[in-house]
Amino acid sequence: MQSLFNKQVVLGVSGGIAAYKSAELIRRLRDAGAEVRVVMTNAAREFITPLTLQALSGHPVHGDLLDPEAEAAMGHIELARWADLVLIAPATADLMARLAQGRGDDLLTTLVLATDAPIAIAPAMNQAMWRDAATQHNLTQLLERGVKVFGPGDGGQACGDVGPGRMLEPTDIAARASDCFERGLLSGRHVLINAGPTREAIDPVRYISNHSSGKMGFALAEAAAEAGARVTLVAGPVNLPTPARVQRIDVTSAQDMLDACLAALPADIFIASAAVADYRPASAADQKMKKDTANEDGLTLTLVRNPDILATLAEHSQRPDCCVGFAAETHDVLNYAADKLQRKKLDLIVANDVSQSGIGFNSDDNAVTLIDRQLERCSLPQASKQKLARQIIARIAGQLNH
Repeated sequence: MQSLFNKQVVLGVSGGIAAYKSAELIRRLRDAGAEVRVVMTNAAREFITPLTLQALSGHPVHGDLLDPEAEAAMGHIELARWADLVLIAPATADLMARLAQGRGDDLLTTLVLATDAPIAIAPAMNQAMWRDAATQHNLTQLLERGVKVFGPGDGGQACGDVGPGRMLEPTDIAARASDCFERGLLSGRHVLINAGPTREAIDPVRYISNHSSGKMGFALAEAAAEAGARVTLVAGPVNLPTPARVQRIDVTSAQDMLDACLAALPADIFIASAAVADYRPASAADQKMKKDTANEDGLTLTLVRNPDILATLAEHSQRPDCCVGFAAETHDVLNYAADKLQRKKLDLIVANDVSQSGIGFNSDDNAVTLIDRQLERCSLPQASKQKLARQIIARIAGQLNH
């Protein structure tokens, strides 16, 4: 069920005895990496409490179409836009009839009308109701509109009857929900990325840093999430929005970044795109340092080496299966990059010439050369960092799955 990684599922619950299975379904969806928000009909609340489903989903349960408080937070239109899949389980005969008629008289049916996401239902009802001509007619209409129908199963029912109409088990429904999505290149993988500069304090006001904007690392995080990965982004001080479905951890110094990266292990892939300061002041003053007007020779700072984050993770006992480095150089770019690849025992390195105008630090475009363990090179011509990020992620996925 790896295709559910990073997917956003709206689970609709209608009023039937099978509603108790919705609690287990939420757990199965979340175990597969999906984020779940629940919409309940009024009748569903008679069978299972919203509090139960809220506790399991981790989000408030939505129920009232015209609830001002809910509309202010995530109303039915935003919820419809948010969903990658609308899954209704259980779907009663009444709900199927209302969906077939295109009604929008409660939050769940209105959401179905408003969403562009795929819609799937898991029917649950008495066997006679399922066989009824009206239900079968509604089923045909829904199928013709592209609604996916999971089940129903066949067997004993709560009323004592035996026959078709049982809601499928939560594990089966979750598996079929996963089949609604194409499997991404990195589905089921955990990708750890660091990005941006670090700041090394001289005193509470001043610091040592560099010109990195973090744009390349953030683009890589976005591309990895698009490929189905669970992404942890450790970001230095940058002014960029967090990509959708990415866990972001903000840090300041190189030591902070190393600690955050180590805490995020294990990971399948580590992409070290951050421009980490090589040195930091041996000690940072507790108070702002005043200008010494009597000393015309200036200020002398003693610098010490920062930890090498990439080398540390590449040699760690929980070493990611694929460690990717970046080499931002101003001359002899490819030779420096190849040396860094071998010295740090990396699987891939991305080399770029930051001396060229229009690419590199702070720009929206870049041009890079990928070098692998066999020292084979692959040049990617100038393009947006988003486009390059997708190409790099595809290359990493191919190398990992080879």
